[in-house]
Amino acid sequence: MKLAAAAQMRELDRRAIEERKIPSIDLMERAAAAVAQAALDALPDKPQKCRAAVFCGAGNNGGDGIGAARLLFLMGLKVRVFLVGDYNRLTPDAMEETGRLSECGVELEDFNPQDKAQAAWVRGSQVVVDAIFGVGLSRNIAPDSKFAAAVDLINSCRKGTVIAADIASGVEADTGRVLGRAVRADRTVTFSMPKTGQFAGDGAVLSGRVTVHDIGVPAALVREVSCPVQTVEADFAREALPPRKKDGHKGDFGKVLVVGGAVGYTGAPYLTASAAVRSGCGLVYLGVPESIWEIETVRCVSAMPFPLADRRGRLSRRALPELLERLEGCGVLALGPGLGRGESVRQLVLEVLRQTEKPVVLDADGINALEGHIDSLDSRRGRVTILTPHGGEFARIGGNPAGDPVGAARAFAREHGCFLVLKGHRTVTAGPEGNVLVNTTGNSGLAKGGSGDVLTGLIASLLAQGAGPVMAAAGAVWIHGRAGDLAAEALTEYCVTPEDVIAAFPRVFSELQGN
Repeated sequence: MKLAAAAQMRELDRRAIEERKIPSIDLMERAAAAVAQAALDALPDKPQKCRAAVFCGAGNNGGDGIGAARLLFLMGLKVRVFLVGDYNRLTPDAMEETGRLSECGVELEDFNPQDKAQAAWVRGSQVVVDAIFGVGLSRNIAPDSKFAAAVDLINSCRKGTVIAADIASGVEADTGRVLGRAVRADRTVTFSMPKTGQFAGDGAVLSGRVTVHDIGVPAALVREVSCPVQTVEADFAREALPPRKKDGHKGDFGKVLVVGGAVGYTGAPYLTASAAVRSGCGLVYLGVPESIWEIETVRCVSAMPFPLADRRGRLSRRALPELLERLEGCGVLALGPGLGRGESVRQLVLEVLRQTEKPVVLDADGINALEGHIDSLDSRRGRVTILTPHGGEFARIGGNPAGDPVGAARAFAREHGCFLVLKGHRTVTAGPEGNVLVNTTGNSGLAKGGSGDVLTGLIASLLAQGAGPVMAAAGAVWIHGRAGDLAAEALTEYCVTPEDVIAAFPRVFSELQGN
């Protein structure tokens, strides 16, 4: 699903109005109808027993809200409509909607933050509509303004369902960044196309459930919009699955070498190897420090552990020759899970990155080894390198995801010629060509140690089986999240473990294959 930017939406509306001669008031009426229907769907009782509070700005987004208020009134709700802004700055279409509202006997009221009666009405409403700011907002909401007070009042509502028209006010459409403060919507009714900020950053949480509604913009115009940012859906993950030869043998389905582990961190490499095996890889080898080799040997049934030279329980640079020799017979290296930190480990990681031509999935302490040595990553430009950092690891290697994870991931991948999987609430996958994919699956049950190790093994497995780096990375993220969702359905988000996620892989793969 394509994710549009604010400028693209403005251009789309302009073309619909000027080139296709669609009256702008008609677009507004359809937007208003979509918002009103969403509000009606959220009611806990018959409309006649419910009341609504509608907050409107002076722009066209406010006009959508005013139109929705009229329709809700005609459906039987008791409605009050609050203007947050200057009446004299209402757009022509918003002014037209105001007149239609007045004809029904409902007047547009100036919002007064000091009016206790207004506040009581809002807090007692079964549904609250946010139509203060649209996708064009680009500067912070002043903390001492009426706008800030309106946002705070909406967010103080515990009784009613909050419906945002097009975008939650205060969320930046292009990034998901909070512009000072923002409405927490239960549902966002957006128009024509979803926006990047509804699926990335804080906006992914503040938007609630996002539904896209056709308001009459011709589909041909929508198809012409080129978006470098898209969501990852089931169809994408399905295409990421490499085909399986009916007469294939284990050598036909990829070979992955997992290198990681340290004393005290024996679970991470085991989880990575287990995920690689469970997701279809034909042969998985596991190189670990000699100090923990016996532990991994007992644990690993399907993967094949072997010892590497270590020092004080961590891999030593002396492990390099055997590691590279083992890698010659494998298609992909997964490097970093549970590796630990230290100068010897750092030297080993940097040297491996320099010498091998094989695709590398770099995770955890493998990423940390790049701190202060980002040139080692740059030297691999033209070779496949997939990094899977969380926010802290990303910051250590020069990334700055704060406020704009999509933009930060895109910039880093392009600058360093790598593929970046920036993990978070909505994990972002970026490639060196500038395209970005935002994941749509997963839950808080995945926010546990070991979850990232599982993802690393899954990415490496798909890559070894023949998927391209973008398909392998973004497809694995979707599968990992979907497995987490299925596990949470059965166990709750509290009780999901990384092993449960791996155990849910068969159900996900079965879904993707249509079984």
